Amino acid sequence: MKVVALISGGKDSCYNMLQCVMAGHDIVALANLKPESKVLDELDSYMYQTVGHQGVELYAEAMKIPLFRQPTQGVALHNEKHYTPTPEDEVEDLYQLLVKVKEHIEFEAVSVGAVLSDYQRLRVENVCSRLGLVSLAYLWRRDQDELLQEMIDTNIDAIIIKVAALGLDPSKHLGLKISEIQPHLVKMNEKYGLNICGEGGEYETFTLDCPLFCKSLVIDDYETVIHSNDGIAPVGYLNFTRLRLVPKEDVDEDSTLAERLQRYKIKTAEDYITDIDQAEVTDTEVTDAEVDAGSGEHQTEDETSDILEIREADPTPYRPSIALNASGWCWFGGITGANDDVAVATEDALRKLNCLLLEKDLNTSNLVRICMYVRDMSSYSEINSAYLKIIEGPNPPVRVCLGTRLNEGTPVVINALAYSNEKHTMHVQSLSHWAPANIGPYSQAIRVGDIIYVAGQIGLVPGSMVLVSGGIKRQCRLALRHVGRLVKAMDKDTQLRDVVQGVCYVTHAAYISEARKEWERRTNNAIVEYVVVPELPRSALVEWQVWAHRGNTRFEYEETGCVVGENRVSLRRRWNYENTVSAVVCYVSMASSVSNPVISEGSGAGSWDSLLSETQLLEVLHYALERLFRGVVPNGPDEEGLLPPPPPCNLTLFYRTGRSQPPSSLYDVLAKISEFNIAATLVPVCQLNHPNTFISIVAVRHE
Repeated sequence: MKVVALISGGKDSCYNMLQCVMAGHDIVALANLKPESKVLDELDSYMYQTVGHQGVELYAEAMKIPLFRQPTQGVALHNEKHYTPTPEDEVEDLYQLLVKVKEHIEFEAVSVGAVLSDYQRLRVENVCSRLGLVSLAYLWRRDQDELLQEMIDTNIDAIIIKVAALGLDPSKHLGLKISEIQPHLVKMNEKYGLNICGEGGEYETFTLDCPLFCKSLVIDDYETVIHSNDGIAPVGYLNFTRLRLVPKEDVDEDSTLAERLQRYKIKTAEDYITDIDQAEVTDTEVTDAEVDAGSGEHQTEDETSDILEIREADPTPYRPSIALNASGWCWFGGITGANDDVAVATEDALRKLNCLLLEKDLNTSNLVRICMYVRDMSSYSEINSAYLKIIEGPNPPVRVCLGTRLNEGTPVVINALAYSNEKHTMHVQSLSHWAPANIGPYSQAIRVGDIIYVAGQIGLVPGSMVLVSGGIKRQCRLALRHVGRLVKAMDKDTQLRDVVQGVCYVTHAAYISEARKEWERRTNNAIVEYVVVPELPRSALVEWQVWAHRGNTRFEYEETGCVVGENRVSLRRRWNYENTVSAVVCYVSMASSVSNPVISEGSGAGSWDSLLSETQLLEVLHYALERLFRGVVPNGPDEEGLLPPPPPCNLTLFYRTGRSQPPSSLYDVLAKISEFNIAATLVPVCQLNHPNTFISIVAVRHE
């Protein structure tokens, strides 16, 4: 992409430019905000570094690239985390600057050196969104000790130009190179919590040279300004009065930026994911032998290819259901879209959802998660376009979207979760080396109280947004790394092992064993179902759909089961000590021997011809839901002879096409458990966790 680089003179904006060139982008211009008044050298801006602005003018000549500048007063009128356009706010100065650049140069992306500030990142993303641009923030959420070392190793020659933190002294540290002050920064980080990269304005830098320059900057004269002579954390900065450029003998001024980098070993997007090739295990390591013990049997390539082609014979009936509680949670299930065109059907389903939201005094801004099951993933971009017509705004819900074996008459089925009160959203739209950007219409993660919902994660390399090479193992590991980073971003004390419940979607039955192995090495009693589907976004082999809880250490675990007819019902349950959250994964498997299930063939008892009857399916549903509500629903009536209604819950019933009842019959059975407050969705899939499993129930309640 053609890129305009936002530069302040600091090390971060310069190093991010270098990362952009390494990623194959073409920097076509530089852009800078400078103080509006010549009297002021340093503005008290939340967004922009202005100290050292006198030297930024020389960067155009140092890089042989045009520079565009715009004055700013550095005034923040809109101080909330999520920015909305506000006249005369300093963010609008950036907007006007990029509009000016657009009048002269065509470009598609903006380079920004944001490291940890959500405030800065969100505002740049807001401006980029309004102008149809992509934000490139390759330093975002990098380990800062490692990041500073990288800058030094790649010959970023930057000096300290301002200090404003405990542990830094203007008389000692101004003018030092980052390579000279690095050991002191590490010590002050350990002693006082000083930010090693200077995030939050604890110190500022000015770059005199970097691999992209064909000329170096030299400071001939400057003055030291003491802004605050505080005895604990004095604030001071350097004011340049005379600078000049010096040609670099070993760099051709006519060379391209990419050619100037050839002499340096700089990490690529692939280099930032090498950690996935080392095993990541929990404190209680599970051996391969222990993991393999429960893996079950797998089908051959031919058998799996056959099951991927089986479609649901009947269309899914439109039977939406709603379940809500007094705490503000509201589940919506079984919403279908009607049209031969998948994109039009998607819009139809979402409009139905919007109407149901309005009936409950909610709107799309209240949505926390949407799960979309579509007939044909080849129309993925059209589906997204239709999605954007209904789901809009700065904080969209997390989303899961995948291809299933829906009937031709049912192009799309969705379920959704909404919350009427405050939610915390992570919607990073900038490309980085941290986790995949969500430039599209969904967020990476949303937290409500202690519960964290994560968008479906596949193995995309964050820096390039391409699927990682190496097959199922590397895709599993990278996708799980994304999940871990996202939950940690939502809460610093939460990690991958705090996932409570999830679904792992794979596109081949043979991938289940590898996915299970990678999962169980990293988690702590999470309950997960493995589902084979024909298509995933970007032709991925695996996608993880999970939610975590910040208090996972307060959860209990139960594994149980029963026999219904000729079938084995296996159930796993998790619930917290307060019993305000409960989740189950329950699956029904046909087996000739309950104690030792094997793949069943032929007809008669233990065959596909002897599926659950309606009465037996009701028994299974009651068994699963009674476990879900255990401890919150009394076993008998109260003193007045009445049974209090159970709390609401969400239930997704995955069923194997060609091996289970048609959707109309399944819905008929669900209708007979009206005593439970359920939002239910039926999803036809190719296969479940074992070749003998034909129904799986994934349910959750929280109050």
